[in-house]
Formats: sequence, structure tokens, C-alpha cells
Amino acid sequence: MSKEFREFLRKVGSGTHTSKSLTRQEAETATTMMLQGVATPAQIGAFMIAHRIKRPTSEELAGMLDAYKLLGAKVDAIASGKKVLVLGSPYDGRSKTAPVSPVTAIVLAAAGIPVLMHGGDRMPTKEGLPFMEIWQALGLNWQDLSIEQVQQNLETHLLGFVYLPKHFPLAQSIVPYRDQIGKRPPFATLELMWSPYQGKQMIVSGFVHPPTETNIREAFALHDIAEFATVKGWEGSVDLARSRTAIIGITRGDRFERLTLSARNYGFTPEDPAIGDASEIAAKILSALKAEPSEYLNSVLWNCGFYLWLYGLHSEIEEAIAHAREIISSGTAWQKLEYLRG
Repeated sequence: MSKEFREFLRKVGSGTHTSKSLTRQEAETATTMMLQGVATPAQIGAFMIAHRIKRPTSEELAGMLDAYKLLGAKVDAIASGKKVLVLGSPYDGRSKTAPVSPVTAIVLAAAGIPVLMHGGDRMPTKEGLPFMEIWQALGLNWQDLSIEQVQQNLETHLLGFVYLPKHFPLAQSIVPYRDQIGKRPPFATLELMWSPYQGKQMIVSGFVHPPTETNIREAFALHDIAEFATVKGWEGSVDLARSRTAIIGITRGDRFERLTLSARNYGFTPEDPAIGDASEIAAKILSALKAEPSEYLNSVLWNCGFYLWLYGLHSEIEEAIAHAREIISSGTAWQKLEYLRG
């Protein structure tokens, strides 16, 4: 048993009236001790559930992010110096709506925007459809790539995927605790924030609850991360819905902009495509890349248009949507997938 970790546990787990938050340094140390197995299984499980009940502060999340930056996978900067768009979606996947992030990333890469994503396998407690199963269904067997090969994909094809079990096994080692405690721990929020990329970037973090967005913004400020966006997307992802208004926060230096976007205002009907298994989603993606009309393609165009605009390729979202449509209809996006398949 770690006596040092026991003090952290006592601090966060003392109850509603007497528990205290950790300092940034304490949160970093506690996270490092969990990742490296210095804390015992009983201590790790107890900390996760106590911290969830207490709710993490932005300072604690900043400290946890310090540990992830220190111990996690690191993707070197690409030679072009282009800003990389890092998409942070929940690792426990999707169970209601069809993900569009993978095809959005392909289209953005075809437009010359480098995109880095990250995730794992099916994750407790939701056990939703993860990105890796979709990549595999598309013929992209990225689960065995080295981190250097991920960087090479990002460098050459402008799209990379960091796979938790392969590239950050220390974080993968604490995944089973999620199943055992039956709840998402604060690590689930951390995964929305973490970026393995070491160069110029813009992080996009999905969220569900407004307090989570506030914590993300404040923790990023503590890390001097000056360019990022938060998206209240499908199931906490960075995918913009069409069935409801998208709530988005954009931070660029000292400037913060709040956006509320309705797909109806851009000519889309308010429908969201339903979830399927990996092969069904892959079929939807292939159909969309062939420009075959569907509600899934409409969601792809809506999301691609937003992200082309967010990155700065267009001053108006309408122009960005038209650009996305051209990338797909011209076959450029399909060709990008073929390049990725090798």
C-alpha cells in the first residue's frame, strides 16, 4: 500500500463537508501513481469513485493532464509546420448515433488539413462503438502501428490515429477499473482534453454537461493552451448534430466566442443517422465518399463544413459546406481513403 496515495484518497474521499480538492501537483502525482501501479488496486478504485462523487476541479484536471503529457504517447511535429486539428471524443464510443468523425477526418485530410484522433477499444461502462472498429471495417488496420508510423501517416497522408492499448499502455491498464466501479471516472474527461501531438495544434474537445466545458476551458488556460474549441456534440463527441442546436465554444488567445449553430439554417433537415455496427457504419462512410445521397452524407457535409470553417479555410460556413461537397463529389476524398489503405 502507498501511504502517500492514501493521503490523496483521504483528501478527496472524506465526504461532502470535509473533502478537499487536490492541488495541481498533487493531482499529477496521484495520476502518475495510478498509471504506474504504485497505488494498489483498492486505492485506485476507491480514488476513482470518490473523485467522481466529489467532481474534479479544473486545477485537478490540469494536474492529471500533466501526468498524461509526461507519460503518454508523443507524436512528433510534422515537417510542414501546419496546424494539426486534434479531435477529442469519448473513448467509450457511441450507442445511439452514427459517428461521422472518421469520414470527416478523411475529407479534412483531403482538403489539406492534418487531423489526429485517438481512442481505444470498447470501453466500460457504455461499451459503445469505438473508432478502431470502424477503421478496421474500412480496411485500415492501424492497431499494430508504431507511434513513428502514426506520425508518418500524419506527415504523409495528413491523418493519424493514436491507439490507447498500443501507444499508451499505462492508461490502458486502468481501464478495467471503469467496469468494476460501474461509473465513468474523471479520466473520461481527461481523454477529451489530452493531445499526444507535440507541434502546433488546435484541440477540439467534446462535452455533454456545461460544468465539464468550464473545467476544460480553465484547465487548458492553466496549461497555456490558447487555441481550442469545445463542442456539445452527439453523445459527448465532436460530431455536430442536425436534430438540435450545436453549442460551441472557440478560444483563440484572449478571445472567446460562443456559437449556437442550427443545421436548418444551412439547408439541412433535422435528422441524425442511427448507430449500426462497424460494418454498417463503414458502408455508410463508403457511400458518402461516393457522394451517394443519404442522411448520413448530409451529416458529413454539415460537420465537414463546420470544421473547414473552424480551421480557417473559409470565412463563411456556407462556402465551407460547398467546398466539402466538391471534395467528395470530385472523388478527392475517396482517393484519400485509397491512399490511407496503402
